[in-house]
Amino acid sequence: MAAADDLKFEEFGDAANLLPAPPDATAVTIEEPSQKPPAPRGLPRGPGREEDEELLSHSDSDKTELLAGQKRSSPFWTFEYYQTFFDVDTYQVFDRIKGSVLPVPGRNFVRLYIRSNPDLYGPFWICATLVFAIAISGNLSNFLIHLGDKTFHYVPEFRKVSIAATAIYAYAWLVPLGLWGFLLWRNSRVMSIVSYSFLEIVCVYGYSLFIYIPTAVLWIIPQKAVRWVLVTVALGLSGSVLVMTFWPAVRDDSRRIAIATIVTIVLLHTLLSVGCLAYFFDAPELDYPPVVTPTTTQKQTAASVKAG
Repeated sequence: MAAADDLKFEEFGDAANLLPAPPDATAVTIEEPSQKPPAPRGLPRGPGREEDEELLSHSDSDKTELLAGQKRSSPFWTFEYYQTFFDVDTYQVFDRIKGSVLPVPGRNFVRLYIRSNPDLYGPFWICATLVFAIAISGNLSNFLIHLGDKTFHYVPEFRKVSIAATAIYAYAWLVPLGLWGFLLWRNSRVMSIVSYSFLEIVCVYGYSLFIYIPTAVLWIIPQKAVRWVLVTVALGLSGSVLVMTFWPAVRDDSRRIAIATIVTIVLLHTLLSVGCLAYFFDAPELDYPPVVTPTTTQKQTAASVKAG
């Protein structure tokens, strides 16, 4: 029995309690590792984390501005330089067209629609469409006026396309150029004058001409009273866009110069609209010599000469 009791397993406590510790021993405590997740590599946790993120955001924004500056500073002979002038989407173009057709009193067209992203896409195609609308409508109007007149020989006037293109593109580019130079000159004398860039002024003039596209189509109606009513409405809408845009730029100048500038802008705009109506649609009726048909006596004389 004693031998069997010696073979039994006994449970022992901690190993540290079984062995007596020497008097000069030093106790060493081993702590279990914490369950906190390790900090991500790259950015340490702590009170400086927000500052690091702020520095990163500033570096990203600086990089974006640097890239934008490189894009803006492209040479003028490169494609990237002109590509920035056409960087506009369809929604922006429609929004600017709507703003030019339905001007809101007291709202500046440049600050409301143009200043965030001036473009040349809308003004270029508006002027091109207006050129063909005026030329084609002018030819149709001339044809409808003489419809049924057998003495009139209709010939299409293709020269109206070149004349309309010269007049409209010269107005859409030369007038903004002159106005831009005048504002720069007055800004050097009166510091409170609002200055617009040349691209912004071209944008305003280009979009202000959109109302004349449907007006030119309606000018086919062969009644002068209807045509003059249409040109008055179009002139009032487009002219109000120009006045509300450029009056804040010159109102701080002397009153005489400010009023003279606005009157000049309106007069040039009126000259374009009335000139297009008068030249392309109210032309004299006898543009071409009538077709001479031989009379009965002439026919008989020609037949007798042929028989003899």
